[in-house]
Amino acid sequence: MDIYEQEVKLYKVLMHPVRLAILDLLRGGEACVCHMEATFGYRQAYISQQLMVLKEAGLVEVRREGLNIFYRVIRPEIFGVMDAMRTVTGKRPAAIQAKVNACTCPNCVGEHEVSLLQV
Repeated sequence: MDIYEQEVKLYKVLMHPVRLAILDLLRGGEACVCHMEATFGYRQAYISQQLMVLKEAGLVEVRREGLNIFYRVIRPEIFGVMDAMRTVTGKRPAAIQAKVNACTCPNCVGEHEVSLLQV
């Protein structure tokens, strides 16, 4: 049964709705924690905890630019796993418009609405 351990660890990482939402957001490219905070409405510390789990699983990596920290997916194959599960469940997140006026990172300044997937 040891051959399944790595697979099980990745499934456990995907067993959290906020981590799935973060991965869906990162489908569109890198994002900073302040953007995720503005988008999802969770505290920075909570989002950072979820990002640490994704990072330790080898799914995301960090890029620092001044005071801003950006995250991006480094194993895009994970989207195939997520999409396969959504095929099985018949459920797909609906697109919504989210206000990110509170996000002041260089990627968001001047941006008023972005399209993302509903959690």
